[in-house]
Amino acid sequence: MYTPGAGGASCGELLGVISVDRPRNGRRPGAWGREALQMYAFQAAIAISNARLRANMQRALVRLEREQQALRASEESFRQAFEYAPSGMAIAEMGGDQHGRILRTNDALCRLLGRPASAMRRYSFSDLVHPEDIGTLLRTSAEGGRAELRLGRRDGTYVWVSLRNSVVADAADGPRFLLTHVEDIEERKRRELQLAHRASHDALTGLPNSAELRSRLSARICQRPQALPAGAAADSMDATFGENFGDGAGDGFGQYGDFGIAQHPSAQHPAVPPPHPSFDAYEAGGNGAHAFGFHAATGPYDAFDHHVHTVAPEGERDDGTKGLAVLFCDLDGFKSINDRFGHNAGDAVLIEVARRLSRGVRDGDTVARLGGDEFVVLADGLGRADAQDLAVRLRNEIIQPIRVDGRAMRVGASFGIGWAHCGMTADEVLKSADERMYVEKRSRPKQHRRAG
Repeated sequence: MYTPGAGGASCGELLGVISVDRPRNGRRPGAWGREALQMYAFQAAIAISNARLRANMQRALVRLEREQQALRASEESFRQAFEYAPSGMAIAEMGGDQHGRILRTNDALCRLLGRPASAMRRYSFSDLVHPEDIGTLLRTSAEGGRAELRLGRRDGTYVWVSLRNSVVADAADGPRFLLTHVEDIEERKRRELQLAHRASHDALTGLPNSAELRSRLSARICQRPQALPAGAAADSMDATFGENFGDGAGDGFGQYGDFGIAQHPSAQHPAVPPPHPSFDAYEAGGNGAHAFGFHAATGPYDAFDHHVHTVAPEGERDDGTKGLAVLFCDLDGFKSINDRFGHNAGDAVLIEVARRLSRGVRDGDTVARLGGDEFVVLADGLGRADAQDLAVRLRNEIIQPIRVDGRAMRVGASFGIGWAHCGMTADEVLKSADERMYVEKRSRPKQHRRAG
């Protein structure tokens, strides 16, 4: 007995054998009887095959139901993990015109940004991110990407978050989505900013400290001296070629190394990026004059052309030049306050002097405390007369009485005005202003150094 094949032929799997006993009278079945037995066997095979198919279908249905139950349980677990996660979660579209559009958010993200879920679906993360952090968001890889940036709240404020993206698929070949995890890191960022502020600012007055002052000053000046006269510049260029390249081929390339870039002075100055070789050097096939920064039409190639050089007024008269003035301030009579009234009173005086100096300068100027009773003011874009006027105004502010614990205390101030220009170091600039301050202090009678 076989399972029926195509066209009813007996083929396929052997299911069993039907045995028919010979009748007692010994007669064999006739043609009709044999045909009936074959039909019976064929029908029995069909019945057995159908029973087996039905059993297989039932097992498949049971297995499918179990898989569906497992899928529903998995989806429910994901839904609960998504909805009730303690940190923000969002699902956004991936690819196409609507890339990044938020499709779904959980309660934690809505609370963090102060926006209802219905409103969140109108945005993408690029709509919510702080303008300064757009580049960070765009640089974040979609798959496994992570970034720290600021997202906008409904009240207009911003919160620092750690944003992580992962890609999930709706089905095996279905559309892909971005699953975004958003963690509030506002408190950590605040601590980091506080630590950075403490490292660069004076603990007592809150002003930039000595290290921060030197950093800001160094960022404005490069290592190249002020512009030389035309003849001197040419002589300097000739001397440079003679020193670095030598008179013969055996002298090598001198202090600048290969192609005059690797050891360029700007390589040691963080505020000045290394110069790029002229395109002419490549076009000329390595011609030395081009490759080492000489242009026939313009003369020596200025490796600092990208930098706005800081210059200083010349002479003692105001020649109209605007520069970066450095006002070095030393308090007069401060030691006697510490001696008579104690360090708490001295600290209160320093705090008030810092406040008056900060109030007397423009936005963008720097007031720093070097230590003790020494302060420095960096004021850019001033002429010589402007700097002198600023020193007078600040001194008049400082000499006003300062009340501490019901007592009126007064200190004087001596100012020295120095000028920063390219070619100087930060320490040289501060030393110049310090020396001028002592000249100014000694030029006044001792009894006039204090305000009273």
